[in-house]
Amino acid sequence: MLEIGEKIKEIRKKKGLSQEELAESSKVNLRTIQRIENNESEPRGKTLNLICEVLNINTEDILDYGKQEDKSYLMIFHLSVIVFLVIPLGNIILPLILWQTKKDKIIGLNEIGANLLNFQIIWTVFTFISMTIFALCKILHYGQYEILFYAFIGLYTLNIILPLIFAVKTNNGKIESLYPNPIKLIK
Repeated sequence: MLEIGEKIKEIRKKKGLSQEELAESSKVNLRTIQRIENNESEPRGKTLNLICEVLNINTEDILDYGKQEDKSYLMIFHLSVIVFLVIPLGNIILPLILWQTKKDKIIGLNEIGANLLNFQIIWTVFTFISMTIFALCKILHYGQYEILFYAFIGLYTLNIILPLIFAVKTNNGKIESLYPNPIKLIK
């Protein structure tokens, strides 16, 4: 398992930042950043929070507290959404179960899970509304209801394609929240 300094250095490099840029952005002394990355000292409290804020990561993820990296679980987590094709609300229930059982054991799952579940809740509401309005318009023979059918098909297709894309991105090492979330219901 990587030391905290090595993790910070690795994340800093992935973000394309130099030590100087990290020091300037986080308002931490350059020599302190160098000591941390060389594992000569361990960041604590405010220093760790400032560095993590600039790197856009959670302090819990950097400290790990027994957490491990598991790309395959994260891929399965993303793909679990597709169960909605067979089980109504399965796109929320199965990911919720997977998230609750391992969110404290796998690096990044807590944030990814909240992000995925927020998207799935919003997706489910929009899909249900479009399907209901389409059915009512069809029953009442009300005008241009075909567009609602296409919206419904588009939403279904979106919820099949996005999990596949995000599972592939996770397999390639992109472990972060990927779903667009204008509304955060779960934190």
